[in-house]
Amino acid sequence: MSFLPIEGMPAQLPPPPAFIPLKPAVSYIVDCINNFTYVWLWNGDSFWFFPTQVEYGAVSGYRWNGLFWFYYGIDPGLINASACPPIPTLY
Repeated sequence: MSFLPIEGMPAQLPPPPAFIPLKPAVSYIVDCINNFTYVWLWNGDSFWFFPTQVEYGAVSGYRWNGLFWFYYGIDPGLINASACPPIPTLY
């Protein structure tokens, strides 16, 4: 018997990148679905986020708290900018 993750839930997510990307002038979080994304909020907060769903009035996914990922939802109107830079890989 194999374990199947809940639909929309990524299997084991690794920690986010160790760097903070530059804040873009223009950004759309919908372009970052299922990618590591750095988010800046209008209130000054910023954090790593792994968005899994974007709907009218809601963005949901997983937020990094420094130790682990936890499920998180936010109003897209609170997001000032988002960046999902390419993650360098070793070939």
